[in-house]
Amino acid sequence: MKHLITSALPYINGIKHLGNLVGSMLPADVYARFLRQCGEQVLFICATDEHGTPAELAASEANLDTASFCQNMYQIQLDIYRRFGLSFDYFGRNSSSYNHELTQNFYQLLDKNGYIEEREINLIYSLDDARFLPDRYVIGTCPHCGYESARGDQCENCTSVLDPTDLIEPRSAISKSTKLEVRKTKHLFLKLSALSDEVRNWVEQHPNWSNLTKSIALGWLNEGLQDRCITRDLSWGAQVIRTCINLIRIYAIVQAPILPFTSSKLFDALHLSHIDRTTNIRESVNFEALQPGHKFDLIPPLFKKLEDEEIKALSIKFGS
Repeated sequence: MKHLITSALPYINGIKHLGNLVGSMLPADVYARFLRQCGEQVLFICATDEHGTPAELAASEANLDTASFCQNMYQIQLDIYRRFGLSFDYFGRNSSSYNHELTQNFYQLLDKNGYIEEREINLIYSLDDARFLPDRYVIGTCPHCGYESARGDQCENCTSVLDPTDLIEPRSAISKSTKLEVRKTKHLFLKLSALSDEVRNWVEQHPNWSNLTKSIALGWLNEGLQDRCITRDLSWGAQVIRTCINLIRIYAIVQAPILPFTSSKLFDALHLSHIDRTTNIRESVNFEALQPGHKFDLIPPLFKKLEDEEIKALSIKFGS
């Protein structure tokens, strides 16, 4: 059987640590190794998440353009995961041309089928920065809890979901300027509300999901899916192919779920790796790819059979 395994995409700003490793990558790595030991065909992929406002803000603080900042951080993260010994078959970047092309293809298909709608909305415009500010580029005081560094999309203190116009005494995250005003501009929305019935049928009929997973998904559906703005006023990201809108980018919330398909497609097209079943050696080509070079019979066992004495000792120690 073939298995595609992914883990949460590590964001590009900041050095990753043991918490990031344990939280998402290590469990996926353990499962990938287990399946390989069982003789299954596995494709374990991941990538850096390089789009969105935090990348641009971090690049600005480092006095680098966004592309250079992301390139530097990608190499640092790649080295960290290599030293951790993670067995990725492919570790790429969502800023790659392949991901941009596939993202644009998804967008065009959605648009063709009537699920994309252009809408005029009110956004914060910074006079000093001479630009519209995406939600995370606006900081201010949360109207719910009074936290003074709340972002324009969410308060990290009380977790309330916000709009930039909700903030009290808003200021630009770029220049700290308070010379802001609300202006009308155009953005694109994904009409999730039109997909509600189809998604519900798919969730209810899914044969392999647990009851807990289904109940969470159905809970969101019962609350009602809300149409979501999928573009931001950014210069870094997958460009929208639309004649009337030239200066916005498809946001990371759309690109991140597409990345596994991009990596899989690229991996297959370039023949980056294969499993030689006769020698049990996993080989890979160095193209943004890690090369663990493990022999399956040299990987330490994932599970150890406990002898009766060990079970008794553990029972006494933990009281069960």
